[in-house]
Amino acid sequence: MTVHVAVLDPLPMYQQGVATALSEIGHIVETPENPLAWVRRSPGAVVLLTLIVHGDWELLSRLRLERSPHAVIAIVEDDVVALGVRAVRAGARSVIPRHVTDETLRRTIEATLDGQAVLPAKVAAALASGEQHPVPPAERLEWLHQLAEGATVAQLAQRAGYSERAMFRLLQALYQEIGVRTRLEAIMQARDRGWLPRVGPAPAATGPGGGRGGRSG
Repeated sequence: MTVHVAVLDPLPMYQQGVATALSEIGHIVETPENPLAWVRRSPGAVVLLTLIVHGDWELLSRLRLERSPHAVIAIVEDDVVALGVRAVRAGARSVIPRHVTDETLRRTIEATLDGQAVLPAKVAAALASGEQHPVPPAERLEWLHQLAEGATVAQLAQRAGYSERAMFRLLQALYQEIGVRTRLEAIMQARDRGWLPRVGPAPAATGPGGGRGGRSG
């Protein structure tokens, strides 16, 4: 069965790879600039939406409100469990990691079109347990601990081996996973949930990202 598929990902090479894999089995693949308008004129379509920044999550929420029948498959990276749980609750029907094989992607689309929800086992388990915000991996808890101790994003990036821009993006994703928007809120939440020791004052947030210029995470 031929299906219209929208691929929404920030990397053109990734889009091209997915388009090639799906076109080979007869699907019509597009990268619409206006996804909401696209689903309205493509009933029964599938949207492959990579969730990285806040705007991606907003789009997922808006797609959920569209009346035109369509299915969203959320593509996540990093912490698949936390992001996968959040994606399902925000309206995604299925969830897959960003690094899956072409064959897994094809099977996921087929199953989703059949009305099934395809989820990694750990995501399904977290949803079944009712856990609102799964505990982040140890590495990310260590990031919060270092931020609580006054580290900057530049320092975190250097220690973790990321660029400062990539580190900022990872921190923003972490904040979203635990349901907050700023560094200060993230540290307070982590302490309230017992993820961090309750010692020392939390640093003051100075911008949307909680750091200098709003980009220090």
